[in-house]
Amino acid sequence: MEPEIDRGAARALLAFWRSAGVDMDEAEAVYAAPAAAAHAPVPKPKPRRAAPAADSPIEAARRLAAGAETIAALREAVAGFDGCALKATARNTVFADGAEDAEVLLIGEAPGKDEDQAGKPFVGRSGQLLDRMLAEIGLSRQSNILISNTIYWRPPGNRDPTPGETATCLPFAERLVALMRPKLLILTGKAAAHAMLQREDGVLKLRGRRLAYTREGLAAPVNAIVMLHPAYLLRQPQQKRLAWLDLLAIETWLDELGVQRVSRP
Repeated sequence: MEPEIDRGAARALLAFWRSAGVDMDEAEAVYAAPAAAAHAPVPKPKPRRAAPAADSPIEAARRLAAGAETIAALREAVAGFDGCALKATARNTVFADGAEDAEVLLIGEAPGKDEDQAGKPFVGRSGQLLDRMLAEIGLSRQSNILISNTIYWRPPGNRDPTPGETATCLPFAERLVALMRPKLLILTGKAAAHAMLQREDGVLKLRGRRLAYTREGLAAPVNAIVMLHPAYLLRQPQQKRLAWLDLLAIETWLDELGVQRVSRP
């Protein structure tokens, strides 16, 4: 039976000789490797995400959303919902704008200052750019597309919404998709793509691809595609080439789906 080694004393001795200038690499490896293995931390299982409590804002949002049988009723449900703290600092609820009977639904992230003042999504500089982009492929909020968000109140200072704020508003966005059953769901930017598709891929990896939006209770998956957010294009104009490719991909899919569009002026 081999004698038990006092590893603490052994390391102290090795450290002494190393400080004296002696090459102790090989000797130290004899003790270091087994010790590392012996004291390797046991990985802890990832904690399971607790289900929301029955009286939580998320569950309240789910109940309200499920009770809305029309888009008009869903709009009222969102306007009357007080479970998201963002509402207390916002001027207006920003739910949706466009044709409620459209076959195309576009969802972005959260309203900014201009949207908060107008009570409509995508009306600032990025919204104006979005309208011009959509017009290139025959889409207009006046006739054949509905535009909404995953967050309905402006975060203070235009900060990013927290995961909790997104989770609280998400049941309403999911219900909007279920009520509309669009032929194509367009998601602008990373935040909307992550929230609606429940994926964490970068937006440059997701953009332009034919994807599927699925949820329990949907009769069939909804066609979905991600495009670069117009606000990103205003900051990074060199990426407009990619945005144009996104539009061409959307246009081709709309043609295949038989979506009626408007002629360019």
